[in-house]
Amino acid sequence: MIVKVRVIPNAPENEVISRIGSVLRVKVKAKEVNEKANAALTGYLAEFFEVKPRSINIIRGAKGREKTIEITGKTEEALKRVMEAIP
Repeated sequence: MIVKVRVIPNAPENEVISRIGSVLRVKVKAKEVNEKANAALTGYLAEFFEVKPRSINIIRGAKGREKTIEITGKTEEALKRVMEAIP
């Protein structure tokens, strides 16, 4: 499944705050958008979608706040159910 993510750095904790269509807004603890923020994002998304960290791949936007993420490791239906549960 391909998901667009808007990263909000320097948050008190990692969390998915909302979904607008297929775009997730995700807060991460890392102070700025860099490799640490990418690592925090992929680790958190792996936990959130209940997949292994290597199942989260940043396809586009590794240096910006807007990212395109590929999630594997679960069926498309299971991932869509998780996405639909996000307010």
